[in-house]
Amino acid sequence: MSDIAGELARVHSAFDRPTLRLLDRKWAPFVLAVFKSSFSRDRRSVQADRLHTQVDAYLADLRSIGHEVPGKNGRALCVQWMNDQWLYRETGEDDEEQYSLTSHALEALLLVDGLSRDRALISESRLTTIVDTVRHRATLANPDRDERIRRLDLEIAALASERDRLAAGGEIAAASNDQMHEGYANLIDLITQLPSDFKRVEESVAGMHRQIVNDFRAEERPISEVLDEYLSKTDALMSSTAEGRAFEGAIVLLRNDALLSALKNDLESILLHPFALELSAEDRRSFMGTVSLIRKGVDDVLTQRNGLTTTLREHIVNHDVVKDRELERLLREINKELAVWMETAGPRSTVTAELMPGTLDLEHLRERFYDPAAHKAPPPLEDVSAFAPEPPSLDAMRTQGGPLLEELRDAIVSAFTTEGAASVGAAFNSLEPAMRRPVEILGLLQLATQIDAVTDIDDIESFETVRPDGTRRTFRVPRITLTDDDTAALAALNYGPDHD
Repeated sequence: MSDIAGELARVHSAFDRPTLRLLDRKWAPFVLAVFKSSFSRDRRSVQADRLHTQVDAYLADLRSIGHEVPGKNGRALCVQWMNDQWLYRETGEDDEEQYSLTSHALEALLLVDGLSRDRALISESRLTTIVDTVRHRATLANPDRDERIRRLDLEIAALASERDRLAAGGEIAAASNDQMHEGYANLIDLITQLPSDFKRVEESVAGMHRQIVNDFRAEERPISEVLDEYLSKTDALMSSTAEGRAFEGAIVLLRNDALLSALKNDLESILLHPFALELSAEDRRSFMGTVSLIRKGVDDVLTQRNGLTTTLREHIVNHDVVKDRELERLLREINKELAVWMETAGPRSTVTAELMPGTLDLEHLRERFYDPAAHKAPPPLEDVSAFAPEPPSLDAMRTQGGPLLEELRDAIVSAFTTEGAASVGAAFNSLEPAMRRPVEILGLLQLATQIDAVTDIDDIESFETVRPDGTRRTFRVPRITLTDDDTAALAALNYGPDHD
């Protein structure tokens, strides 16, 4: 029972982490789909208002095709995700708020990508990587000098033999596409874990930053104690956690120009193999961006650490050490006097203390204070109504508005009943210029739709329109004809003042 209880406690602890809480929610597929659509390796941060708008657009698109989505809007969802520790909001370089994914969200995306991507669980590449890593670590772990020399001699002999074979004209066995795909999948598994590792280091440094700022503001501990704690946490972060060790290794890589250049050349060599033709352009670009990915992760962590160092430096510089020393000296003297008094005083000894403080001796005291009534009111606004332009008339405003349905209906009915118009276009072209604005075509289409008039899409006729400024323009519209019943139905439509 103790074993199962311990395992249950560990599982509960894992499910309490934001990563598994994200995967365990009802809307987890929607949240992860939004994260994958909004963020990428090249787009690590998104401006806050833009992400709110994007999430609103995703919600509308999914609703339109029948998917069930959360009932909140984009802003409310982003705030909720931030409280759930899946999004992190900060101020960017242009003083605008922006969102970025936390390490927990990156871990969840990495897990989903791993489950949705075809990958060989057991492959030659993966086993070779394990064997090579075990051999290298075993060599480093063994302190015996003779054993280490023996291992190096074997490795040198194997490499020398292969070099001699190739120099003698031996055949070079090219790797097959399947082998290259296996090795590529193994590398992608390792590379895709880097962003979440760097993000965890960045979040740890940011957490230390917040804690130190709170300690400084509380002023409950000496500044030296706060600094000692910061240094010990920094050492523990970089030496005791996998993320910290990965960060230190990345710094070593970036400082070694020869190693960095060799890594770039090796990445290019892999993509020159024919198997790379089967990869998408995005996959090839992401693979070649491995060095940039490492550099960006290191820069983000260094930015957080530089901010923490700046906070420490500013507090130390602005801290009034003289006053602290004076206060410490005064308290030490008070304690000394109390200690002497406690040693010499009798059981009923008392100390005279004033109940009320003494009178302060001030050289000057303000006699007048701020009086809001003493301030003059702002000057009155200048009357510029004489310079205001003449407002347009009602008729002029109507020419800029929508279609005149009532007048248009009467004119079309008259054209078909008395003038024998052949089509709606012919009737429109016979109207007065004031009734032939371009917007009136939309009114005609509305009238035709309401009476289910016959429209011949294949037969196009021209509508000669006249804008309010007198310019003319021709529009081509499908031919619409009206029967006697259509004309009667059109005349019965009500667009008068009582129509609602």
